[in-house]
Amino acid sequence: MSPDDRVYAYSAVLMGSPILLKLLEHNQPVAAGVFRLIKQQENLLTVNRPDSEVMAINHAAGEHPVVVSQPVFELIARAREISLLEGSCFNFTIGPLVKCWKIGFHGNRVPPAAEIARLLTLTDPRQVILDRQARSVFLPVKGMEIDLGAIAKGDIADRVRDFLRQQQITDALINLGGNVQTLGGMPGSANWGIGLKKPFAGPDDLIGVIGISGKSVVTSGIYERYFELAGQRYHHILNPETGFPLDNELLSVTVISPQSIDGDIFTTLLYGMGVEKGLACLATTPEIEAVFVTKQRQVICSSQRQFNFTLLDSSYQLGRNQLSAGRML
Repeated sequence: MSPDDRVYAYSAVLMGSPILLKLLEHNQPVAAGVFRLIKQQENLLTVNRPDSEVMAINHAAGEHPVVVSQPVFELIARAREISLLEGSCFNFTIGPLVKCWKIGFHGNRVPPAAEIARLLTLTDPRQVILDRQARSVFLPVKGMEIDLGAIAKGDIADRVRDFLRQQQITDALINLGGNVQTLGGMPGSANWGIGLKKPFAGPDDLIGVIGISGKSVVTSGIYERYFELAGQRYHHILNPETGFPLDNELLSVTVISPQSIDGDIFTTLLYGMGVEKGLACLATTPEIEAVFVTKQRQVICSSQRQFNFTLLDSSYQLGRNQLSAGRML
């Protein structure tokens, strides 16, 4: 019997994405509990349901604060904190711009510069008023919208991991459409193997495989949602300063971390920084590691303390982490 024969897979479509759960035992009640938990969290956080707590906040913009549940308040507080970091490309008030571009939602148009400039005035995270004692959130300007899409999947993945631990599950993998969280490893191995997708290629085409155990893997890339117009490619990772897609040397950033929510946060932060500044940032955060894939087909890994990487595609080359090389001298 091969190791794969001892892995039981359960799937569902939630949050607009295929969700995959892998267990090393047949346990339908646990799988049902996982999908129920994901659905509950989706109902609280999504902007695609008019009755979600996040949509209640958006609908009340410019009118009154909205009291939310403690988990939602804490997630919004975390998103605001990260959005206010100096130079941060993470912005949880970017909702109006996301809706304007409609990238990945049959938009395929470049909004006029005047429209972008007007919407930028509605995307200042400093304006969001949080009252911890009342557990309320207030958007003071009509038209403001918060969007937790850049952080919600990570939060949910961590909650699923905690649920699995409560059920005495020691080895498992949950894939929330790009956010992967693991416990233990596969049969006969200390690790789970997570594929690093080849940009702008088929769904099964991989650059390589990341081996991890008990860690999260989150990837953000310009190939995930984009459109092309007049020979120009427009992707979904927006620059909160300009309102247009970020443009640098990167195709994707993959973050390896203990918490999936940190993976969500750091994929956005590191993509905005680029390779050199990103590696410098990672040198001060040893619990976070990353794999950068550049437009020059270079794959640059950070220190690899928490993962190993195997290159599979010969059209890509392993680049040199200059910071790590410098420390070795």
